[in-house]
Amino acid sequence: MRRRTQRGQAIVLGSLSFLVLALMVTLSFNLSHALRQKMSLQQHSDAMAYSMAVLEARALNYYAVSNRAIAGSYVAMNSLHAYMAAASVTGEMLRAGESNFNKIAAAELAKCLACRCSCCKHAADAKKVANKFGKKAREYDRDARALEGDFRTAMEGLDLMVDNLHKSQAEVHARTAQAVKDGSSHGLAQLKEDTAPKASELSSAVGALNENEFNCAVDGKTCKGSVESTSNEARARVMTEIGNASRSAWPSNRTGTKHLHPEFLDEFRKIPDEGVYRISGHKGSAKTVVDKEAIYEGGQSGGNEGTTVAASEEGVLHQDQWEDILPGMFSSDYESAISSDSGGGDHDGDGDQHRGSHQFEGTNARALDGCASGGNCFMKYRANPDPERDWGQPRVYSYYTMQLSVGNAQQAPWELNNSRSVEFQHGAQGSGKLTVAAGEGMSLSKALVYYHRFGSGGWKEPPNLFAPFWRAKLHPFKPGEAARVLQEVGNSDAVPIAETEVPL
Repeated sequence: MRRRTQRGQAIVLGSLSFLVLALMVTLSFNLSHALRQKMSLQQHSDAMAYSMAVLEARALNYYAVSNRAIAGSYVAMNSLHAYMAAASVTGEMLRAGESNFNKIAAAELAKCLACRCSCCKHAADAKKVANKFGKKAREYDRDARALEGDFRTAMEGLDLMVDNLHKSQAEVHARTAQAVKDGSSHGLAQLKEDTAPKASELSSAVGALNENEFNCAVDGKTCKGSVESTSNEARARVMTEIGNASRSAWPSNRTGTKHLHPEFLDEFRKIPDEGVYRISGHKGSAKTVVDKEAIYEGGQSGGNEGTTVAASEEGVLHQDQWEDILPGMFSSDYESAISSDSGGGDHDGDGDQHRGSHQFEGTNARALDGCASGGNCFMKYRANPDPERDWGQPRVYSYYTMQLSVGNAQQAPWELNNSRSVEFQHGAQGSGKLTVAAGEGMSLSKALVYYHRFGSGGWKEPPNLFAPFWRAKLHPFKPGEAARVLQEVGNSDAVPIAETEVPL
């Protein structure tokens, strides 16, 4: 009797053991499937955050390259004005020679009237030389005037190029902002199909955070939670001074007359037939300025928002000797200046070298959001001194959810039923319920778009939009940062967990 009882107990215990074993195997399958799905979801979230950060880094690098092209356009404008000033100064130098010999003729005539000597012939000869200088000056004026049309066309082309460069910047910004906002543009939808097709779309709240972060990296864009945008004048100064600093030596600081054509200098020397002349203080420069009288001033930390492109060339012509005139007796200044601004520009000089007007909008004539249809704007980095804001470098977030279970017992028999749970009765101790698979999973990721120049000390260079060294990387959350993102998406259940996590 006892043996039969023991055998019966063994059967019961064995049945219970098999039941527990079956539940453990089922639970193992459920956990394995859920973990695999959760890993896929997290990998997808990481890939999306990194990919969106890469899009932003590429956009910022494009701004840097195109900003250099914009600065190069202003350098080319300066060079154009320098060439026109150098071409125009030829007539002015010839008129200075005419002025000197008119002075000589007057001095000889005064001596002639006083003593009726050979000075009368000298006066006539000096007047003839002055007339030769004047005639040749008009010829060079005509040649310089013939360049005016090409000059205006080149200025219009360069100004249009600046407009088009900024239009492309604005388009890149709009498309990139849309991609990090919806998580599907720019091929991101294909990434979802490849890594986690069953995952949710990017949370709209997270997309709004991404768009705002990207806008905060550009000075002048609407942005919340960062420093205020600088003024139009302050942004204009940045491009103005960078353009001026990028000029080559010739347009920025030319001295002497070696850059003038040898044929002109030879003609200039031969007109008097004899005598000695010298030129002193010949200098020239071209610069983007707010005041065309400030061409020869150095770089400015304020006040120069670049409303005008101007060039000047000037010097003094001395007639040291001619026949029996006392050396160093007659001198005349000469100067040619040309400028372009919103009012059509100006030409300074005694000759009639130029006609018409040449427009220049300025280096940053409008607010950034007002440059959609035209205007010399550019993308400037919005620096933030707060290290908690990563010095203004944009952060990118991703938040996705996905069903971790199949939810269909026929397709996934290890889930036992559609509720993924087992209910049981345990005698007097009551009933119980065991959930063998999580229903839904959540993933949260962060990436950082950061600036780092190659080489030693590259970290010391502050972020800017004139050097294309923007990169992307996955980045750990700072204390409280994950909780703020979860709060934005409305996942209040996960907020307490995020608030207690230890940052990496």
